[in-house]
Amino acid sequence: MRERKRGTKLLPAGKLPLELLRRLLNKYARKDPSVIVGPSIGIDSAVIDFHGKYLVAKTDPITFVADDIGAYAIFVNSNDIAVMGAVPRWVLATILLPEGKATAQMAQSIFAQINKACKQLDITLCGGHTEITPDIDRPIVVGHMLGEIQDHKLITGGGAQAGDDILLTKGIAIEAVSIIAREKRDELVKNFNPKFITRCKNFLRRPGLSILKEALIAVQNGRVHAMHDPTEGGLSTGLHELAIASKCGILAEKSAIPILPESKALCDHYGLDIMGAIASGALIISINPEDTVKVIGKLKEAGIKACRIGKITDRKKGVKIMDSGKIQPLKPFKTDEITKIF
Repeated sequence: MRERKRGTKLLPAGKLPLELLRRLLNKYARKDPSVIVGPSIGIDSAVIDFHGKYLVAKTDPITFVADDIGAYAIFVNSNDIAVMGAVPRWVLATILLPEGKATAQMAQSIFAQINKACKQLDITLCGGHTEITPDIDRPIVVGHMLGEIQDHKLITGGGAQAGDDILLTKGIAIEAVSIIAREKRDELVKNFNPKFITRCKNFLRRPGLSILKEALIAVQNGRVHAMHDPTEGGLSTGLHELAIASKCGILAEKSAIPILPESKALCDHYGLDIMGAIASGALIISINPEDTVKVIGKLKEAGIKACRIGKITDRKKGVKIMDSGKIQPLKPFKTDEITKIF
């Protein structure tokens, strides 16, 4: 059998493998002195020196879900601005509608979803692109979010320090629950009651995918060294990305990780490992341990649950998790668990 040429092996759905992405960024990312934070694994947004302020920029597509896709695009992209300690201000949206299915109503619905989410977070839709595209079977929205921050207030995913506490807000896996309930409703009605399914669909807004509020509360009330938004690959991959960006180790405590009952029910139903299921809506915070109690208290006052789930450790110790008193490696996920249901 002829050996497959190097580089022609098909890649699975989801993010590029970390080593491949690292190699591509090292080879092709152009250096520019005005770029304060460039592309890197575990770093959520680019940061550009913009005449006394920093411009924070992010782009991300929504591909797992079609229902309420405009809101997903705003929440997911604004999260990656917020974890830099910045305030999301402007968004451009590329809206691709499927040829043979696109209607004026479909376009209007997506614009209305974007508008509603922008109003909620005080973001301005300032441009973008729309087209009817062949060879896709559902709408795709690519968000391009811009925010701003004073240079001395910038936080990156690369700032975690050994000895920091790791906090997690809300719980896992919020986005996975919302997607499953929206995309698999016809299957779920055979095993779950309609009120449960509706509640899961509404995870988009309650407890909500946006982490802007908790990010601002954290940086205003504690010495936050890093924040990260766990998305594809779930909390497990998010912790690995934080460790890579910060060149540190992590020791998580499995019993401390808040798992929402709806998340457990749907992940168990489809046989998904909840630690690897897309987890937007939760916020990972690396913080000086002296400020942990204060920040958790301030978040609670705002109606946001948060808890300590582990510690930042020395890089040599690796990324580990304590489970039933035993310390073992924390598994990263090359492909998000939710892809198994499609």
